[in-house]
Amino acid sequence: MTSQISETAVRRPIGLGIKRGLRHRCPNCGEGQLFGRYLKVEPNCAACGHDLSQYRADDGPAYLTILLVGHLIIGPLFFFPFMWELSPWIVAPVALISLTAVVLLLLPRIKGGFLGLMWANRITEEQIA
Repeated sequence: MTSQISETAVRRPIGLGIKRGLRHRCPNCGEGQLFGRYLKVEPNCAACGHDLSQYRADDGPAYLTILLVGHLIIGPLFFFPFMWELSPWIVAPVALISLTAVVLLLLPRIKGGFLGLMWANRITEEQIA
């Protein structure tokens, strides 16, 4: 007599899901691509067939990205003297361009980690609605 393990009984480690998401991989198998385009989640994993469309991150990754960039980059910048000594015509464009680049680099990684966290905790679209 074979025992069948239900899908909900299978353990999903949070750290593993987040790590796979940060690497833009399917949180279920770690092989397939998570994103088809910049932030567009693939409907299904090409490697394992897992339904990735059931995880909706919405605005969570954007809020987390802004929170991290604001507290870890912008806040400490005010302690450096060059922020106050240089002309605002130099500081503002350099700061805005570099902050935009950091946000654009972090956002897909944080969204992947967010989706991995949702996968590990089994938070799907049906549970949110």
